Order: sequence, then C-alpha cells, then structure tokens
Amino acid sequence: MKLSKFFNLLLMGLLCGIAAVGCGTSKPPVTKFDSNGQNGGGKTGDIGEGGKLGPGAGGVGPGGGEAATFDPDSMNPDRAALAAQTIYFDLDSSAIRSDDQSKLEAVASALKSDASAKLLIEGDCDERGTEEYNRSLGERRALAAREALATRGVDPGRIATRSFGEDRPSATGHDESAWRKNRRDEFVLLHPR
Repeated sequence: MKLSKFFNLLLMGLLCGIAAVGCGTSKPPVTKFDSNGQNGGGKTGDIGEGGKLGPGAGGVGPGGGEAATFDPDSMNPDRAALAAQTIYFDLDSSAIRSDDQSKLEAVASALKSDASAKLLIEGDCDERGTEEYNRSLGERRALAAREALATRGVDPGRIATRSFGEDRPSATGHDESAWRKNRRDEFVLLHPR
C-alpha cells in the first residue's frame, strides 16, 4: 500500500514537471556570440537548407568582428524607421535576394549616420515546417542579413538577431500569397534610453 502511494506521488510529480516545462511562454532568445563572433549555443548554424545536418550546411557566418553584447530589450525600439526596408526570402532559404540589396544599403546608411543607434534583426518564417526548423531558419535569415550589413561596413557588435520562426505572421492565410509575406527579416532601429 505504501509503495503504491509512493509511485502515485512520483508519477504526479513527473507529470507536473513535464507540464511545467511544456507550458513556457518566454520571448525568443537573442542570438549570443562569443568573443570570436561564433554562435555560442546550439546547433542552429549547422542545420542546412532542407533541414539536413552537416558541417557548414548553414552557410551563414557571423560576419566577423565582435557580435552584439547589448540587450535590445533595454533600448528604445523604433519599428517605423526601417519598416520599408523589410527583406523577403524564398521558400526554405536564407539567401538574400538580389532585389533586396538596395534595402540592405539603406539600413547600413541609417546605422552609419547615427553612431549611437543599434539594430535588431528579427527573422520570421511561414507556417510550413516544424517549429524547431522554422526557429532555426529564422535565425539563419537574421544572421544572413547581419553578415550582409557587416560586409557593408556596419560593426556587427551593433547588431542583435532574434528568430520568431512562424510565431509572428504578418499576413494571415494558408496559401503562397500569405506565406510570401511571412518569410522575412524586419529591422528595428534601437536607441539608448
């Protein structure tokens, strides 16, 4: 009888623990890099197009230099300033399209003209794919834009990235016209408080 009560309590504790872990509602993490500009956590940089694992499969480097060490949530966001510069991606791709290169130039110019400003790049995906894959793809998209800005002379230490995966669609619907608008990077200009 005592053994049965023990197992019931153990089972209840285990189920409560699993439920608590599965019910988290935290913000997506900001991508952190070590002092060498390398992604310090997880294997997200190793997941390539199509979700295949392998060395270098992601194709997105850190852009060189020191990466963001600031907390974007402690700064004043200006979403309107660069809203027109949102870039879009093809299905299952983190490659920046040629028709979005001028938008990256405009973002780089805005950062170069205001030395106190920082940038948050938010990577988003459409609803297709698993949650984990879309989170990884959103991160690769944000990192691709970060690298492109670094090649345009923007210090990568002024740029933070965040992946929302499929969690923040800009267009509702379950067809290509909606999905096309949801595969994107948004740029948020940040100013000190």
